[in-house]
Amino acid sequence: MLNAENVVCGYDSKNVVHGISFQLHAQERMAILGPNGCGKTTLVKALAGLLPFSGSVTACGLDVRTAPRRETARTIALMSQLNGVDFDYSVYETVMMGRYAHQRPGLFGGADARDKEIVAQALAKTGIAGLANRRVTQLSGGQLQRVFLARVFAQQPSVILLDEPTNHLDLKFQIELIQLLKEWAAEENRCVVGVLHDINLALEFADRILLMQDGRAVFEGKASDLDLGILQQVYDTDVRTWMQKSLKRWE
Repeated sequence: MLNAENVVCGYDSKNVVHGISFQLHAQERMAILGPNGCGKTTLVKALAGLLPFSGSVTACGLDVRTAPRRETARTIALMSQLNGVDFDYSVYETVMMGRYAHQRPGLFGGADARDKEIVAQALAKTGIAGLANRRVTQLSGGQLQRVFLARVFAQQPSVILLDEPTNHLDLKFQIELIQLLKEWAAEENRCVVGVLHDINLALEFADRILLMQDGRAVFEGKASDLDLGILQQVYDTDVRTWMQKSLKRWE
């Protein structure tokens, strides 16, 4: 469903990502792991077609580099890191933005009964139906993150890309978010790619892992095949000992 071949990209003529390749099939969930500055967010932007790159990226047969933006938006949805909002729409209006690529352009376009039904379902799924009439500028960071997730669900893509989706979420909704994404991806012709910092959360979420260091893939494959010892090399710390020590508090 999502194929990346030798993707190279960066900023201001300086490459940050160097030759990343992977294939993601229907119903698979991939977590991208790695230390700060290793190119995770840059890669996700390229996968979404928001950053120039060399190599190739196709989603459901669609060439991300050359496809019209409206067509790409019907196939791929991106939920970026939360950095605040600069508009004062209601929650309902914000989630309805996810339907834009499905609506007819022009004078007779706009939301129809089907759009409204899908938005209502997305609001309910993310637990924010009661906030539908609130202005997004009045929400907490966690509430706003739910709004953006609802907008992604309303977009009804085949591929969801997430950049640190658990930012600003309390523990309860982090767990709920992971479960929602697993359920969403379990349906036919869907897959999810998520940049995550929490290693335990990533291993709970993903059946595939892309581990990056200095813009390159150190490991790409099934989560069950990941040698946890390689994390010490990538993060330059004894991850295993730290995790075991932390979890002993719950014994």
